[in-house]
Amino acid sequence: MAHTELFHSEAPPSSRRAPAAWLGIWTLTRREMVRFVRQRSRFAGALAQPVMFWVLFGAGLHGSFKAPDWATGEMSYQEYFFPGIAVLILMFTAIFSSISIIEDRHEGFLQGVLVSPLPRWGLVVGKLLGGTLLALLQAVVFLLIGHAMAALGLAPPMSTAPGFVNAALLMFFMTAVAFSLTGLGFIMAWKLDSVQGFHAVMSVFLMPMWLVSGAFFPAGETGFLAWVIRLNPLTYGVAGIRRLMYSGEFPLPVSGALPSLGLCLAATLLFAAVTLTGSISVSRQTVSRKSSRAARKRK
Repeated sequence: MAHTELFHSEAPPSSRRAPAAWLGIWTLTRREMVRFVRQRSRFAGALAQPVMFWVLFGAGLHGSFKAPDWATGEMSYQEYFFPGIAVLILMFTAIFSSISIIEDRHEGFLQGVLVSPLPRWGLVVGKLLGGTLLALLQAVVFLLIGHAMAALGLAPPMSTAPGFVNAALLMFFMTAVAFSLTGLGFIMAWKLDSVQGFHAVMSVFLMPMWLVSGAFFPAGETGFLAWVIRLNPLTYGVAGIRRLMYSGEFPLPVSGALPSLGLCLAATLLFAAVTLTGSISVSRQTVSRKSSRAARKRK
């Protein structure tokens, strides 16, 4: 009788699966962090190259740079390029974290996760959160390095001094951009089986996406390239980060090349929602196709 009462007092299966799902998400996120700590070359590769880009391009293009119309004060090219390099670091980290999906498939770890009770959305969220936290960490380190170099006279002075509220919004905005890029990398990595092929696809797709986002050069107000930049979802991430960085000394005016903060936030959150939905969808479609193939073979 006691055994029967104990059996009937158990929680329903749905409530038992909820803690297990969040535990799986935390485990996958923590695994990405541990893997990063053990592979220190990833930190150097994702941070050293963008820092060199910022220093070398800033020195080489300083004389030919013309500040955009929305810049109300004197702005050097390194100061203009500063938010763009932060986004580049977020993008590089998204690439490196997405490669782990292909590696996990080759090592058999991904197959073990797929047959576990963890739902597909838990697998996706765990992988995306791990890549997002790594990207945010490296971007924050770069921002600190950039301000330290400017304070020591190794870089031109920058007027990036956001207040506490804007600094918190900047962290949130960078998190949303990192989450979006990691989700985009997840979609592509899930469909590929070669690390070399993944690098080729990402270099052809992501690098041009970053170049035409207003990160590397100011966007024009008219022309074909101006429309390409406006249709690029990463443009609004770059513009939002730029606005929050430069909000301390002077407010930036709204223009076609520099959208408002509200529009940047809405477009970035929409981009994050689309990549999250796409990541969950592509993981489920892959499993369903494999199941249908196995069913046809049994017939």
